[in-house]
Amino acid sequence: MASGMDSPASTPNSAPEGNPLRAYMAVTAAYWAFMLSDGALRMLVLLHFNGLGFTPIQLAYLFLFYEIAGIVTNLSAGWLAARFGLTSTLYAGLLIQIGALAALAGLDPAWSVPASVIYVMAVQGASGVAKDLAKMSSKSAVKILAPKGDGSLFKWVAVLTGSKNAVKGFGFFLGAALLAVAGFKTAVWGMAAVLIVILVAVAVFMAKGLPTGKKGTKISAIWSKDRRINQLSLARMFLFGARDVWFVVGIPIYFKAIFSDGTPEGAQRAFFIVGAFMAAWIIGYGFVQGIAPRFLKGAAGDDAAGTAMAVKWVGLLTPIPFALAALALIAGAPTLWLTLSLVAGLLLFGFVFAVNSSVHSYLILAFSGDERVTMDVGFYYMANAAGRLLGTLLSGLSYQIGGLPLCLATAGVLSGLSFIAARRIGR
Repeated sequence: MASGMDSPASTPNSAPEGNPLRAYMAVTAAYWAFMLSDGALRMLVLLHFNGLGFTPIQLAYLFLFYEIAGIVTNLSAGWLAARFGLTSTLYAGLLIQIGALAALAGLDPAWSVPASVIYVMAVQGASGVAKDLAKMSSKSAVKILAPKGDGSLFKWVAVLTGSKNAVKGFGFFLGAALLAVAGFKTAVWGMAAVLIVILVAVAVFMAKGLPTGKKGTKISAIWSKDRRINQLSLARMFLFGARDVWFVVGIPIYFKAIFSDGTPEGAQRAFFIVGAFMAAWIIGYGFVQGIAPRFLKGAAGDDAAGTAMAVKWVGLLTPIPFALAALALIAGAPTLWLTLSLVAGLLLFGFVFAVNSSVHSYLILAFSGDERVTMDVGFYYMANAAGRLLGTLLSGLSYQIGGLPLCLATAGVLSGLSFIAARRIGR
C-alpha cells in the first residue's frame, strides 16, 4: 500500500503461529466446502424454478439479493474481520450458509409465484452474505500467511482461487445432478448436513495465528485511499459483469431450450447437459487461474508488470463476445454447428477471463498492506459483487429483449469498459 494509507484503526499485523502452510490448507479446505455448496445451490435454484415456468427476468430476480448482499457484506466484512478476526468471519460465513440451505428447504410449492420469488430472494441474500464473508476471510488470510518477497503470494492466491473455482464448477454439476436424481428438497438438506460436518472439522483443525482483530477499528477505514485499488476495483466490476451477463441466465436457458423436448426425460437430460457445461466452464476457469503464474512470471513481485498484464489480457477478452454475438445473430435459429461454435467460443472466453481474474486477485493483495488487507480486499470484492449484480440484471433483461446475441454483445461492451478502467491503474 502506498504511504499515507496506514490508519490507527488498521488490523494488527500478527505473525502466524506454527506452520503457515497448515493454516493455509485449513482455510482452503473451508473455502472449498463452502464453494461446493454455493455452486450446487445456484444450479438447483436456477433449474428448479425454470422448470416451474419462471421467466428469464424472474430468474434473474432470484439472484438479485444474493449480489446486493455481496456489495453490502464486502463493504462491512473487511471491517468485521479487522474488528473480530479472520476466523470469526470465516466461521460466520459457513453458519449462515447452513441456515440459508435449511430455510430454502422450507419452501412450499403451493405458494404463489410472487411469494416464492420474495422468499427465495431473501434466502439467496443470506447465502450472498455467507459467500462473501468466507471469500474475504480466505483471500485476506493468504496475504498474511504467504512468505514475503519470493513471489509466493501470486502462487498461493492463484492456487486458492483456481482450486475454489474448480470446486464450484463441480458444484454446478452436482446441483444439476442432485435435482435430477434426488429432487430439490432432499438435495438442499443433504448439502446442509455436509456443511455442518465440514464446519466442525475445520473448527477442530484450524491452526492458530491469524489476526484476531482490534477493538478500535473504525468502520470509516473500509474506504480505500489508494487510487490503484479504486481503478482495479472498477475494472473488476466490469469484468465480472461481462461474464455474468451471459452466464447467469442466457446460456443456461438457451441450452435447456435446445436439449429439452418438453417431456420429463427431456428435462432431466437437459439438466445434466446444462450442469455439465457450467461445471466444465468453471472447472476449466479454475484450472487456468491455478497455473496462471507459470506463464505470467513477470507479474509476480512487480506491480507495473502486473498492471500491464491486466491491460493486455482484458484487451484480448473484449473482441470474443462481440464475435460470438455476431455469429449467433447471423445464424438466427439454433443449430448444432452454432451450439458447438458457442461452446468453443465461450471456453476461449473462459481461458482469457481466468487469466484476467488471476492477475486481478494478485494485484489487490500486492497493492494492499498487511495492516489494511481485510478492508482493501473487502472493498475490492464489493466491486466484484457489484459487477455480478450488474451482469445478473442485464442477463435477464438482455435475454428477454434480444435473446443470447444481445447478452453476448452486452458482455463485449462491459469488457471494453473493464479495459478502459485497467488502463488507468498505472496512470
